[in-house]
Amino acid sequence: MRHLTLMLKPASGMCNLRCRYCFYADETQKRSVPSYGLMSPETLEQVLRKALEAAEERCTICFQGGEPTLAGLDFFRRAVELGARWNVHGCALSFSLQTNGLLLDDDWCRFLAEQHFLVGVSLDGAKDLHDANRVDPQGRGTFNRVFRSIQRLQRHGAEVNVLTVLTGGLCRSFRKIYRFYVKNGLTYQQYIPCLDPLGEPRGEQPWSLNPRRFGQYLCTAFDVWYEAALAGRRTYHRYFENLLRMLDGQPPEACGMLGVCGMQYVVEADGSVYPCDFYMLDAYRLGNLNTDSFQDLDARRTELGFVEASAQPDPACRACTWFPLCRGGCRRDRDYGPDGIGRNYYCESYRTFFPYAYPRLERLYRLLTERWTGEP
Repeated sequence: MRHLTLMLKPASGMCNLRCRYCFYADETQKRSVPSYGLMSPETLEQVLRKALEAAEERCTICFQGGEPTLAGLDFFRRAVELGARWNVHGCALSFSLQTNGLLLDDDWCRFLAEQHFLVGVSLDGAKDLHDANRVDPQGRGTFNRVFRSIQRLQRHGAEVNVLTVLTGGLCRSFRKIYRFYVKNGLTYQQYIPCLDPLGEPRGEQPWSLNPRRFGQYLCTAFDVWYEAALAGRRTYHRYFENLLRMLDGQPPEACGMLGVCGMQYVVEADGSVYPCDFYMLDAYRLGNLNTDSFQDLDARRTELGFVEASAQPDPACRACTWFPLCRGGCRRDRDYGPDGIGRNYYCESYRTFFPYAYPRLERLYRLLTERWTGEP
């Protein structure tokens, strides 16, 4: 295959935080083996060898968790060495790390900068907002420790972005969060709606995000992003940047915006592979890279009908004006009712947002196109 992306969980679901909304902690408790411990050196080599034998032009290895840095810095040094050893096609190989940041001392930050890792740090805005949900095992807030790690990464010249989980409470404070991020040089931003526990009614947790609140957030965030872009201070907001790509006729790089699940390979610490980070349950296990090939994994994916099921939006969606941009949204946000995959939980949010923002989104696209091409 030309391009291959793998998400590895080298420390399984183990974590040194106890975030109140953690979707992966919820998933691990709903399968027969909650934790697979630390990934062994042998499994790491098998995974990277098979990935780099399969990838012809580009291979991206993303480390997530749980908390992946619990595997230790030497694990990551070995991953880089193995990547160079097994890159038999000379493809463009890149690494990324999504972390809570607690373990990132100078040795870590120096390594991540020197090896050109893209480092995503989970941060929920300023101290009061972050500490409401992102706590350690003793229940203490972690903002100060996380923010020191971000500053350390910046000093070492690492490429850093922030990943913010949108809870109902957090959405009310977006302008405050945005100002804080920009003030501290964090202009590459991602925001993801929090997930309620699998199999439970949506909207009933203290942190839950409901459609009305999410719609308000989208409108406010767009106002801020759009105003900054017109003033020449454009920041990267993943959702809005992907909408611009779609207006340009390009596919979005965010899988939840494609309208169909992508060909993902999410690898647990024992080498087991699943089709999506949100579906790492026994029923969705595709195989194990210690024993199976990518062809075996894809055959199992087809047998499950995982991708095909995601490509069937609610019938009313196709008649909606905004379907070409919404495309039904992420499968996990459609997979919550007793009848299986249906209408997106945030349908009301998008039906509020698109009429509000689209004229300005289109205007900004035209302005940017003129700058890129020099043509009015």
